[in-house]
Amino acid sequence: MVVDAPDDIVVSANQNEKDEVAIINPDQLDNDAEHENITLATDFETMKEIVLPPLPEEPKIVEDVIDTWTVENWRHLPKKEHGPIFQAGGYPCIPDDWSCCVQFGLVMWNVNDPSLLQHHTAHHRFTKEESDWGFTRFLELRRMFQQPWEGSNRTLVENESVNITAYVRVVEDETGVLWHNMNNYDSKKETGFVGLKNQGATCYLNSLLQSLYFTNAFRKAVYEIPTADDESIANSAYALQRLFYQLQISNAAVGTNELTKSFGWDTRHIFEQQDVQELSRKLIERMEERMKGTAAQDALPRMLSGKVKTYVSCINVDYESSRMEDFWDIQLNVQGIQTLQDSFKDYIQQETLDGDNKYWAGDEFKYQDAHKGVIFQSFPEVLHLHLKRFEYDIQRDAMMKINDRFEFPETLDLEPYLEKDADRSEPWTYKLHGVLIHSGDLNAGHYYAFLKPNKDGWFYKFDDDKVTKATMREVFEDAFGGEYKTSIIQPRSAMQRKQPPMRQMNAYMLVYIRESRLDSVLTPVTKEDTPQHLQKRLDEEAALREARKREREEQHLYLPVKVVTPDTFSCHSTTDLTNFDADPSSDNAAPRLYRMKKQATIEDLVKTVAEDLNQDPRRVRLWIMVNRQNKTTRPDQPIMDLKPTIEETFSRSAGTSRDYSLRVWTEIAEEVDAQGEAIWPTYQGNANGVVVKNDLILLFLKYFDIEKQTLRGIGHLYVSKEKKVEELVPILSKKMGWGDKLPAGEQLHMWEEIKPSMIETLKPKQSLKAAELQDGDIICFQKLPDKKSSGELLGKMSRLGDKSSEEVVKKWDHFDDAKEFYDFLLHKRDIRFDPHPRCEKEGLQPFILTISSKINYDQLAERVGEHLQVDQTHLRFFTANATTGAPKMPIRRALNMTVAQLLNPNNYQHNLQTKSDSLYYEVLDMSLAELDMKKNVKVTWLSEGITKAETYDVLVNKQGHIEDLIQGLTKKAQLQDEREGGRIRVYEIHNHRIFRELTSNYPVLSINDYADLIAERIPEEEADADERDFIKCFHFQADPSRAHGIPFKFLLVAGETFAETKKRLEKRTGVKGKAFEKIKFAVIKRYQKPDYLTDERILYDEGGNVEDDVTLGLDHVDRTRSTRNGGEMFLK
Repeated sequence: MVVDAPDDIVVSANQNEKDEVAIINPDQLDNDAEHENITLATDFETMKEIVLPPLPEEPKIVEDVIDTWTVENWRHLPKKEHGPIFQAGGYPCIPDDWSCCVQFGLVMWNVNDPSLLQHHTAHHRFTKEESDWGFTRFLELRRMFQQPWEGSNRTLVENESVNITAYVRVVEDETGVLWHNMNNYDSKKETGFVGLKNQGATCYLNSLLQSLYFTNAFRKAVYEIPTADDESIANSAYALQRLFYQLQISNAAVGTNELTKSFGWDTRHIFEQQDVQELSRKLIERMEERMKGTAAQDALPRMLSGKVKTYVSCINVDYESSRMEDFWDIQLNVQGIQTLQDSFKDYIQQETLDGDNKYWAGDEFKYQDAHKGVIFQSFPEVLHLHLKRFEYDIQRDAMMKINDRFEFPETLDLEPYLEKDADRSEPWTYKLHGVLIHSGDLNAGHYYAFLKPNKDGWFYKFDDDKVTKATMREVFEDAFGGEYKTSIIQPRSAMQRKQPPMRQMNAYMLVYIRESRLDSVLTPVTKEDTPQHLQKRLDEEAALREARKREREEQHLYLPVKVVTPDTFSCHSTTDLTNFDADPSSDNAAPRLYRMKKQATIEDLVKTVAEDLNQDPRRVRLWIMVNRQNKTTRPDQPIMDLKPTIEETFSRSAGTSRDYSLRVWTEIAEEVDAQGEAIWPTYQGNANGVVVKNDLILLFLKYFDIEKQTLRGIGHLYVSKEKKVEELVPILSKKMGWGDKLPAGEQLHMWEEIKPSMIETLKPKQSLKAAELQDGDIICFQKLPDKKSSGELLGKMSRLGDKSSEEVVKKWDHFDDAKEFYDFLLHKRDIRFDPHPRCEKEGLQPFILTISSKINYDQLAERVGEHLQVDQTHLRFFTANATTGAPKMPIRRALNMTVAQLLNPNNYQHNLQTKSDSLYYEVLDMSLAELDMKKNVKVTWLSEGITKAETYDVLVNKQGHIEDLIQGLTKKAQLQDEREGGRIRVYEIHNHRIFRELTSNYPVLSINDYADLIAERIPEEEADADERDFIKCFHFQADPSRAHGIPFKFLLVAGETFAETKKRLEKRTGVKGKAFEKIKFAVIKRYQKPDYLTDERILYDEGGNVEDDVTLGLDHVDRTRSTRNGGEMFLK
């Protein structure tokens, strides 16, 4: 113990003053506990109970030590003073390389009056890094020396003397992580297992995956799915195999990105907590589908599926109706139930059907009293139990979490819940394998799991990327939920004493394994069980990652060199000499990439390139490529001195490449002398080191093939600046293999490619010097046939036969000269076309077209129509949402609108919301012109009361009426027309209430674009009824302002009691059984509370012959409301 000088606060600290002191702020400064007024500091045992209260973790106590230090001459003490050394738990006072978990308290008390005292308590894990831990603001100095203590005329410190008693409790660290700060914690080293990384809000997924992973039989079954021929991340089975194998071999937490991508999840799904039960079911269903036809096809049903019988058994006659169903998990009630066994009893509890709810037992027995219920026929080897911790609260009109205490055993006997004739050849005893926990409330929470990987081993806590040993208290007592023990949580106020705080962490899913099958379910997974192709692929990826890691570590020693060769230039089909961003592994036109040490010389580089090109190094010369002001990259001059290093050469070239690489062009000598030395047309080096530069310039050549509509590199040539452009014709003709002279009627046309957007015609009589041509410039040339032969060319192209050649003659694809083709290259776009989700034509697939962004709407439609082989006038296009990828509003046809304007309008906000490379298309049954004469009306068709609703988009002539809408609906929904099936009524609803009924002659144009229209057959009994005998009905929940569902009209009968009316309402709505019984009916009048109806009342007297302000309300829960997680489970 240490006390500070009188001008400071009192702290406990380590004797090493240089160490940083970790400070704990006490919860309170005032001594407000009632018993402190009567407890004496000399009563050490009683004081120990106060100073060392029970810990929430309930660790085993190793040793309690009490030591008192009498401090004298306080004001004369040095800055720090150390008390006498004492030992506790066998540990020395100064920690070295170990950890020690200690609960401790300090009591400062008057040496003459032990009733005057001040104490504080804390606990800490002492380590070498955190060996100095104590209190700050223990007590104010003026209260120690100047102010009389409460209820006394003494001060705490009298005559410069005071006693300090240390209460030290050393506790056992059973799990190795008690009060651990988790810094530098290694899950693999401490437990042998690794966790899963949380992508954002995927902790629920992590806990489920760990549970499935440690169900070894499930893991083995997943490994048996054949995926060798489909090693794609889009394959969820393969992604799950990869994840499981990485959990086996990895030394660090594993990511789930690949698996969620295989689910089709995007960022929105990653940050949405899904329903765990639904996710579990869909994931297991997906794996079961992939196992069909394989050796493991029965593994999952045998392991995870049981059988349950649903029955209705008559009480007074011998009649029973039952059906057997498979189940993959069981949902059990928690609210109002104490234990898991009680919840099973509640699950199989019988319901008696009697009175008005009797069971129809057929023509022989008619209506009978009966028992209705479920009973289990068998349970699976691995039983998944989902506890209903989240329930809808009708009073709060919201989903709520149930934190009630719910106990579950380590050993569970399920035999009492089996049918009498069920197979009992082996015990139905189950052992707890996993407990999945939710901590928090409905809107914000965290998921983790306690799992028992081995039959006789520990439970471990899997909390995302951390894995730790768990105590049995954590697995059971803490997971039961309910109130905290009052001895652990000390209430501060009267309200808290009456209402103990509830645990926010509790079990929501349990995994039990049948005891007799434990060995087979938890059988170890060996390397032989893992697919060989999976091991090989992941080993290769690991080796590649290691190589990349080494490459990154050594990156400062190397400089990438990108080399343009004659071969890459001949494959290049666009502007400039190459695309430096292209990948050499997939593009033959990409420059060759060499990873060279910075200290290697240019001579080393030349040798490397020459060897790669299978050339004599003496015949290879490299030219430095530089960025010109017009943003092109061209050779500037050859590298004559081969001795400088690559780094020096890169620095001298100004290092202008944005990808930090040396860019060079490779020239191969066409002539050599007798000694094999290269003879260069220009920049020829002599023995004396002098470089000879003549008037020859280096020009690169490209040829535009008008017949094939292609552009390609031909090579290079040296030519004098003084020559005229027309003098190049025989040189080019010979280079192309056409002879020394072009055939009669043909001529060459040449352009200079200055930059992609600037292609200039070269005049024949102009000299190259006057045309300002220099080293590295590009000349493009083509044959120009006369007009007569041009027509023959198009005819020849149309007869080539293949589809690509037929497309080439279309006006949107054919270019008469190279300049037009360059313009196409500048504006071309690859656009993805997806069929609109509502497009009804079958067989439509996504496709990608390369088109010019300068074409207009009609040309785009023609191009797409040609690809789909449909009439272009029957196509409609939609832009795509940039965030969701879903189609937006249709694009209006405008002749002056180009594709560029269509995809990138002059609206910044619009550009952010629209994809620039994607469109949706719809193949219409009519032309766009005809469509413009029609109005799209959305109608909901009711076919079975109000329980089955189908929505249709119906196109109706804008000049039409409701009767035309009905005709369109019957055709679209394939219904009988009104003459055969009966009259159809159409009404408009607003806020889930009937707004108005639309007559047959009501004009379509008057229908609001956003109106909700409902259509239904008029029941026979309502066909000729007086309109005044109807009442409008709607659904609401608790309050009429919270309307939901589809409203309807209902015919009232004079003198009919509501008991009879309800039977007709059940038939009218199509809602049956328990769902109908839960509905409460009320007469709703404006500005009045709902008047709930009883069976003896007569609704006709309440609502018949009245105005529209009287309606019938059906009060029941809105089942269409979103679940607690907000989003529907999405699994591709």
